[in-house]
Amino acid sequence: MPESGHRKPRKVYNTPGEAHELTFSCFRRQKFLSKDRTREYFARAVRDARYTHQFHLWAYVIMPEHVHMIIFPPDEEYDVSTIQKSIKQSVSRKAINYLWRENREGLKLLETGQKNTPYSFWLPGGGYDRNVITYPTLEHMVNYTHNNPVRRGLVDDPADWRWSSYNEWKNPGSGPLSLDLDSFPHL
Repeated sequence: MPESGHRKPRKVYNTPGEAHELTFSCFRRQKFLSKDRTREYFARAVRDARYTHQFHLWAYVIMPEHVHMIIFPPDEEYDVSTIQKSIKQSVSRKAINYLWRENREGLKLLETGQKNTPYSFWLPGGGYDRNVITYPTLEHMVNYTHNNPVRRGLVDDPADWRWSSYNEWKNPGSGPLSLDLDSFPHL
């Protein structure tokens, strides 16, 4: 990717009745989400966005340099780009404000070299968005999301990664973010 961070525009499909697999990556793939503080910023941003934009959360994992989420907007009209923007902007503001106050040296990791946007927490663009249409694909995406920390060698068992919905699936109320499993389709 060029240093400017330019990415090709992506097509977004706001199709009623379809879930979305979302992926957000940190700027220059740096491990900005390796601290509980920034992970909590993300969890808080998701909670706020759920309230504002009325989507259901079915699965997630917060990795050191990226995030996967599976969401389901139940309304006929919604804008997944607005949902993504709401989450990402909130995390960016909190992280940049924290570094501005507590660790100005750390801000250098977020420097873009651009006048209008001097710092960036996330890679430019909306991130990755894939509509999930079939139950087998949805089931695969949930398993993929939960096993991401295992594949990366961060833990041996997905239950050992606190910043995932894996344990929430087994024991509701046990994780950083609650899920809306009542709306999750079952065969």
